[in-house]
Amino acid sequence: MELYMPTRIYNEKNCVKNHSQELAGLGSRALVVTGRRSSRMNGALSDVTEALEREHVSWTLWDGVEENPSVDTVMRARAKGLSEGADFVVGVGGGSPMDAAKAVALMMANPKQGEEMLYRKPSPGSVKPALPTACVPTTAGTGSEVTPYAILTRDVLPDIVLTTLPEETGGGQKAFPHLAQRTKQSISHRIFPSLALVDLSYLHTASRQGCVDTAVDTLAHLIESHLNTNSTDYSRIYSETGLRTWARVRDRLLRFEIGEEERRLLMNACTLGGMAITHTGTSLPHALSYPVTCEMGIPHGRAAGIFLPGFLQAYGDQEAVMRTLSLLEFGSSQTFGEYIQKLLGEVKIPDELWERDVDALLSNPGKLRNYPFQLDREKLMRLRQDW
Repeated sequence: MELYMPTRIYNEKNCVKNHSQELAGLGSRALVVTGRRSSRMNGALSDVTEALEREHVSWTLWDGVEENPSVDTVMRARAKGLSEGADFVVGVGGGSPMDAAKAVALMMANPKQGEEMLYRKPSPGSVKPALPTACVPTTAGTGSEVTPYAILTRDVLPDIVLTTLPEETGGGQKAFPHLAQRTKQSISHRIFPSLALVDLSYLHTASRQGCVDTAVDTLAHLIESHLNTNSTDYSRIYSETGLRTWARVRDRLLRFEIGEEERRLLMNACTLGGMAITHTGTSLPHALSYPVTCEMGIPHGRAAGIFLPGFLQAYGDQEAVMRTLSLLEFGSSQTFGEYIQKLLGEVKIPDELWERDVDALLSNPGKLRNYPFQLDREKLMRLRQDW
């Protein structure tokens, strides 16, 4: 077994202010990476910039991160950071700004490399380590503040497919051109933040849908890491604690009775989920969710959550499933599925997208290896449950 968790984490109110010296200790000029609105509304951005100024550290702002950030966004932020002479990066926001910040820190450390480096497996010594990065989460979902992952949206050219022509047109096969498909994919480099400053206060502006979607992303992390090929006694310390924590807020989440104590529980579960998937990776619900997010615009956490009931019902070890559900205080897969349906509402996936999603997953062994049982198309098809 192995345990490696190099990020220094502080979880408390006024976290950024309390630890401004450690934030400033990462460098002499910060590139602050965030989105357009939310970090301004919840006060996180002003907390970060005031902390830097209090420690006499200069900073420049890149606030162009969109939901599901693209490779192009990372490259434009890299150019801004380099032009301003930044030597560390601060990601402020949900998973999108934090993931983007980690990728930007890597590309800034390698200014002569093009964007293809992001998805190229590095050979020893070919890539310089990312610049120091701090993360200030403002949602309770991705756990990106403690993971080494950076998931970006990119254009992928599918393999050329030979199509058999009808006999009435002469028969034979012909290769037809295919448009690039947009998908979400983790970069090929592991980048742990140096510092995570976690403050539940930033959750107070979250909408019901935003709160639910991110909480379900946390739930998916905890379940997928717990029922995982790579799960160990060490990783299960995180996932078990996180599942028990999530259970304490589940009914209040359904009624959206979210006060300070509930925000604390959600933020704690989120970070624990991030620690868990750091050691195991995610599994089938996350792999299936990415095309649903990219092509239907369904938020990431919701897209992963719709596959959780089917994942549990089809899982190869039902005793392990029941142990997992008991941590969440559910008595059966059916009651869990009913809860998720009430929480997420109606979600329907078009047949054509679902067929492509399943076929793409089956053709990618890397996405299947975290699932500890044999899979075929019939078993995967059972993961779809339209409500």
